[in-house]
Amino acid sequence: MIISCYISIGLAESPLRVGFYNTTCPDAESIVRSFVRDAADFNPRVPAFLLRLHFHDCFVQGCDGSILIDNGPISEKLADGHQGLKGFDVIENVKSQLEFVCPGVVSCADIVAIAARDAVAFSFGPFYEVETGRRDGFVSNRSLADTMPDFRDSIHLLKHKFFEKGLDEKDLVVLSGAHTIGTTACFFLMDRLYDFPPRGGPDPSIDPDFLPELLETCPPNGDINFRLPIDHNSVETFDIRILENIRNGFAVLQSDAKLMDDSVTKGIVDSYFGFSNRSVKRPSFEADFVNSMVKMGRIGVKIGPKRGEIRRVCNMFN
Repeated sequence: MIISCYISIGLAESPLRVGFYNTTCPDAESIVRSFVRDAADFNPRVPAFLLRLHFHDCFVQGCDGSILIDNGPISEKLADGHQGLKGFDVIENVKSQLEFVCPGVVSCADIVAIAARDAVAFSFGPFYEVETGRRDGFVSNRSLADTMPDFRDSIHLLKHKFFEKGLDEKDLVVLSGAHTIGTTACFFLMDRLYDFPPRGGPDPSIDPDFLPELLETCPPNGDINFRLPIDHNSVETFDIRILENIRNGFAVLQSDAKLMDDSVTKGIVDSYFGFSNRSVKRPSFEADFVNSMVKMGRIGVKIGPKRGEIRRVCNMFN
């Protein structure tokens, strides 16, 4: 599915544009797509890695490739909120080929954004045009990731963290829908299953028919690194089932379940199933996801040589 996207947001107009590399490196996007396809064919979990990488990059200092830098113990990628991030090797492989074809032209930040788009498409999700023209940032520090959205956050704190980035409740809902592909570790479920506040025990919002499966998959003394699908019964396909599962008490992550704790976010989830307002046409989850991805991709972009660079390799400053 190809979805065209033209949106405006309450921030300064983005200097990014579709087709930024049409003249300077016309094969840039096709090269990214080829590497993502090959990586996904080798490992079906790669699309989820790349989609998550883009989100985590944009939410710390903006979409500037800071998540890719290896600069010792202060590296942003080592922050607690970035646990389990993967896909760095795919970005580096793409960059190496682009430096051979078009040296010094395509930023690592743009590679991450394009790769995330292709990851969605290769998971049977919508294909959309990516705005490009980002430059790579000069700073990467794990302390700057302290405000990343966290799986333990209340719905009010999640909304606040999204609002700070110029994103609203609909963005929170549909970007949480990115969990339609990928897995999570039992580590992120233990409190929810065995010590949920305020009284302990399991989260009462978990469907009683689903709870035994989670308890069996992640037992109290089991392997906390064991991984399970975030989207129950739909781990590799981009679809709206993630929101259906959230509505029905089959959310795996606590942060996803929290969407039903707020009247606004709950209403948005319900609207995709025609339960919010029957007189209003049911919205398209795919189209709204595209809008939010483009909107997220504009967060804190660096434009011009004084604000950013084009790295020669993605994990090191020039």
